[in-house]
Amino acid sequence: MPVSAVLRRLNDDAAPDHFTLKWLMSSMPQQSFGMLHFLMALVASAPVISIVGGLLLVALAVQMIFGCVEPKFPNWIANRQLAKRHLKPMLVRAIPVLEWLEAAVHPRWTMPAEVTGRLVGVVVLLLTIRLLISPFPMSNIPPGLIIALISLGYLERDGLLLLIAIFAACILLGIDLSILSQLGRGADWIRSLLGAAT
Repeated sequence: MPVSAVLRRLNDDAAPDHFTLKWLMSSMPQQSFGMLHFLMALVASAPVISIVGGLLLVALAVQMIFGCVEPKFPNWIANRQLAKRHLKPMLVRAIPVLEWLEAAVHPRWTMPAEVTGRLVGVVVLLLTIRLLISPFPMSNIPPGLIIALISLGYLERDGLLLLIAIFAACILLGIDLSILSQLGRGADWIRSLLGAAT
């Protein structure tokens, strides 16, 4: 089932006021890892609630790295009621974009599921750490969108899209490492000046 169709069904079938992670996972047992990654990537791209999405992404990524067949959460997390008002606006915006993207997305360049899952887990974990620790406003949007593309490629078994998204992740992480390196050199230069002055 296309991702847009799954999201539309989730939007239509969810309770009027709230939903739970347990309900989400039971609604899509065959796609729960990828769909939760996609949904949490949307949450992580939004202001205010991005930390919640980021922490759940860390848990999902670690489980994928260790080869878990399906995501698992403690009952107090899985059964916690989440207001649907946080989910519905994201679905309304995401579904038309997905329907447009799905015209070009299809299964190709497939890899073994276990290898793909572990690779996705590692890249998503690195992007999520970057998303959580970055102190700048709106800096959560680029990694969140890349995670969403990775999740879409994983769900649709589109190896080409998956590789493009992973390449984009490498560029983003490379830029961040370069900035950190330059900041470190700048700090060393300032310290050397202060040392010479004293």
